[in-house]
Amino acid sequence: MAGTSPLLQILRKPPVALERCDVCGAAIESAHDHVVDVRARSLLCACHACYLLFTHEGAGGGRLRAVPQRYLLVPEITDAREQMDALEIPIGLAFFFRSSATGRITAFYPGPAGATESELRLESWDELTRAVPRLATLADDVEAVLIRRREGSADGFIVPIDASYELVGRIRRSWRGFGGGDEVWREIDEFFARIAGRARAMVTAVSVSRTA
Repeated sequence: MAGTSPLLQILRKPPVALERCDVCGAAIESAHDHVVDVRARSLLCACHACYLLFTHEGAGGGRLRAVPQRYLLVPEITDAREQMDALEIPIGLAFFFRSSATGRITAFYPGPAGATESELRLESWDELTRAVPRLATLADDVEAVLIRRREGSADGFIVPIDASYELVGRIRRSWRGFGGGDEVWREIDEFFARIAGRARAMVTAVSVSRTA
């Protein structure tokens, strides 16, 4: 029997479902922008036009806020051991963000079941911010402080909130067994190497623009 022509094979394939902007419904690429629904504390996919609309403070009554693209290394975290200990982080990996609705800082601890949420004592966070003033630049709802503590050192970054949830998803997908397995640690290492690279690239871009 003659084989099916390549054209017919293509035509018979089920159509690929397009991703849609959660704001206006327009089709979007798999790599796209995000906005945060502040009241629902949820992340929405957005086309670039909608994303730009909500970059302006107070747009849409302030309910939706565009997630910025800032990646900032915070090396001072390493020296703030006492303040970090006061946060009582149960594991060596966590991210933090401030909700404008509650005015509180919330910690999330990634794990095999997703992210465990815990509100921090404001006093402890304020002490860390005094020790690391750069943390005071954190944008409510749309940015997070991502910290990885290891023996004798710590990595700290200010990142877009969607990057933190990406890390949660990577850990959840790659976790194996009781301790996570080698794959999950490779995922974590690769993720931190990538955001470190983006932070360095942003510093370079700022330096070039200042000298231009």
